[in-house]
Amino acid sequence: MSDTSGATEDRPKSKRVGALRGLAPFVWPYRGLVALAVLALILTAGVSLILPLAVRRVVDGFNTGNAALLDKYFAAALGIAALLALGTGLRYYLVTRLGERVVADIRRALFDRVLGMSPAFFERIMTGEVLSRITTDTTLILSVIGSSVSIALRNLLMLLGGLVLLFLTSAKLTGLVLLIVPAIVVPIIVLGRRLRQLSKENQDWIASSSGSASEALSSVQTVQAFTHEGQTRAAFAEVTEKSFQSAKTRIRTRAVMAVIVIFLTFAGIVGVLWIGARDVRTGAMSVGELIQFVIYAVMVAGAVGALSEIWGELQRAAGATERLVELLHTTDAVQDPAQPVALPRPVRGEIAFQDVTFRYPARPETSALNGISLHVKPGETVALVGPSGAGKTTILQLLMRFYDPQSGRILLDGVALPDMARGDFRQAIALVPQDPVIFATSARENIRFGRLGATDAEVEEAAKAAAAHDFLTALPQGYDSYLGERGVMLSGGQKQRVAIARAILRDAPILLLDEATSALDAESERAVQAAVERLAEGRTTLVVAHRLATVKRADRIVVFEAGRIAATGTHDALIAEGGLYARLARLQFTDGAV
Repeated sequence: MSDTSGATEDRPKSKRVGALRGLAPFVWPYRGLVALAVLALILTAGVSLILPLAVRRVVDGFNTGNAALLDKYFAAALGIAALLALGTGLRYYLVTRLGERVVADIRRALFDRVLGMSPAFFERIMTGEVLSRITTDTTLILSVIGSSVSIALRNLLMLLGGLVLLFLTSAKLTGLVLLIVPAIVVPIIVLGRRLRQLSKENQDWIASSSGSASEALSSVQTVQAFTHEGQTRAAFAEVTEKSFQSAKTRIRTRAVMAVIVIFLTFAGIVGVLWIGARDVRTGAMSVGELIQFVIYAVMVAGAVGALSEIWGELQRAAGATERLVELLHTTDAVQDPAQPVALPRPVRGEIAFQDVTFRYPARPETSALNGISLHVKPGETVALVGPSGAGKTTILQLLMRFYDPQSGRILLDGVALPDMARGDFRQAIALVPQDPVIFATSARENIRFGRLGATDAEVEEAAKAAAAHDFLTALPQGYDSYLGERGVMLSGGQKQRVAIARAILRDAPILLLDEATSALDAESERAVQAAVERLAEGRTTLVVAHRLATVKRADRIVVFEAGRIAATGTHDALIAEGGLYARLARLQFTDGAV
């Protein structure tokens, strides 16, 4: 799983800064906000460039002997400072608000897009990478929209305006400054690149340390059971020490860069002041003009340094934008039709597989189903049995249209699944998966997930039918108890009973049970089996099971082997027939295996 805790330093760059145009559809709806932000930006840049002129007037005003004029200069300088403060605050508010709004829209669009993807999509990309794009990449874009772009534009205006005003103040000193600026910028660029590399390395070690700790803590019982505490501590200490050493190198490089840049900057300022002071002594320029020139020189040097740093930020943001746009434009193998056909109501629950062949995208060379034809009548309970990997669960996944078969058709009440909207026909299906999913919320809300409008009484009735009521009421807050991430508060059997209660509450005409009682003890299994049999009355039910005792009463048993239907019939008929089912029955009922 990709790490999502690293800083934005470890995100790949893109040499195509033009990729940032991919953000345009998200920024365009807020173009009015953008216009206001640009006006505030121009205002602050203009006022910043005027401020040195005010300082010059104040300094030179000391020599005029005119107190009233000096007061006016001070008042004007104070007014300019107030205008600068107001414009800066307004620019910060507008730009930051714009960044937060755009990133919120991007995150929502990404989540909406990914949530509707079929499982085939997640065979090509890890969940951690998706989360990384939604969090780390969008955080980087937030930094760019809410800060970097604004700072870049402001510094560009400061650079251009500052150069013009420098030249107008003193052409001779401007030439000297232009010689000094590259000497300051080069170390920033060279050492800045080294710093980015070191930051990435440091974040990699931090991520490795975090991953090592996460793995050890998530499996702490296994670590303790095999007395591996010492080795685990040593491995974590080693990775943490490497992270520290990497950070130390990064800090040393940053310190060296600070020493070089600060020395060169002040050396340049001192040099310009020395030459300027000579000009002041000869009367070639006033003290105010010299101070004005120095301020503009510092502004220009700062603008160049800032632009060189921000360029790297824009490259990383462009790389993040490319990944986000790629995710938003990813095509899914399973699509709803442009004009879907409605599933006939009331739903009868007739299911038909017609010569279906299917291969999972991750294993295209192997057929999970090969020429399967199966007809399930409305209200019929059909059990799917066979060895692991025979294709039983695949039947349920295709019926939910998580995937589309490579050939053949699947029909529900006479309508092909691809002709309907997935959300339409899935409302008619209740699923109990092999690995029950428990959400990090209360037990009540976990069961209510089956039907969001259900009352508390209906939730509790479903729990009673699934033999879950007793252990749920025994929890500290009863049905309102928080079950923890992935249901860590519950045992495997308890999780399965909550999932069954969820399916019972859904009250759908089609019921899919994938090893729904595999994690239950014998007593709970009997109670749940009775509940499932009551639930299955009048409903079309497909049951996937390895424990043949749970399917003996099914209307029909379909035996799968190597992606094909090997036999079909009732329990007694299949036993009499011999073959795979009879062999499995002998193993379970004679040898006592469960």
